[in-house]
Amino acid sequence: MGASSAGASSRGDRGAAQRLGHRVLLVLGTLAGIALSWIALTWLTLPAVSGYADSWPDRTAYMRIRIAEAARRGEELELRYRPVPLSQVPQALRRAVLVSEDAAFFDHSGFDWFELRAALDKAWREREVPRGASTITQQLARNLYLSPRRDPSRKLREALITRRLERRLTKNRILELYLSVIELGQGVFGVDAAARHYFGVAVSGISAHQAAMLAATIPSPLRDNPATDTRRFRWRTGLIAGRAF
Repeated sequence: MGASSAGASSRGDRGAAQRLGHRVLLVLGTLAGIALSWIALTWLTLPAVSGYADSWPDRTAYMRIRIAEAARRGEELELRYRPVPLSQVPQALRRAVLVSEDAAFFDHSGFDWFELRAALDKAWREREVPRGASTITQQLARNLYLSPRRDPSRKLREALITRRLERRLTKNRILELYLSVIELGQGVFGVDAAARHYFGVAVSGISAHQAAMLAATIPSPLRDNPATDTRRFRWRTGLIAGRAF
């Protein structure tokens, strides 16, 4: 009787384990199906980017967000936005921006996996949400179409739009668009508008130090820029200038 009871118990345990395994596989399969459907639906609703191969946006998502924020405060935002061809952007500024934001820009296909792994390692060590490691193409996708909000849906759309930009536009055009629409102050978008606003000259006439200042403005343009001249801004300007020049 004892051996028979033990055998029955063992078979019962195996049966329970198998049923549990089947349930786990069913749940995982369902979740995978939902995830694939979500990705497919997101892909189908992505914006067409090919039009920007030879035209400029009238307004970007970030511009509309800032205009709406000002309206909620009962203010009217003065929008400074002057897109310019890459040929008018000094090499010093291009170098400063690449050094500051995406040194491997011309070598990757939209994502810098080395920098992303470093950012994830840092976040894991410091027990915080990963920050940084966004490439120029990812930043352009966000500025053109998305928002600063951090959530899985936005990150998925950003990744898919990034791939689309990289496939449909040349690297030089991506950089050209980025430099012309990036936020560089309150209501200031693009390097030419920023050069005129902060230095009183067209971007083609800025100095190397002014180029480093504009590059230093990109991470937090509303807080740290040539007008606020914060301690962090001066430190970052010096760091970029040292690396770029």
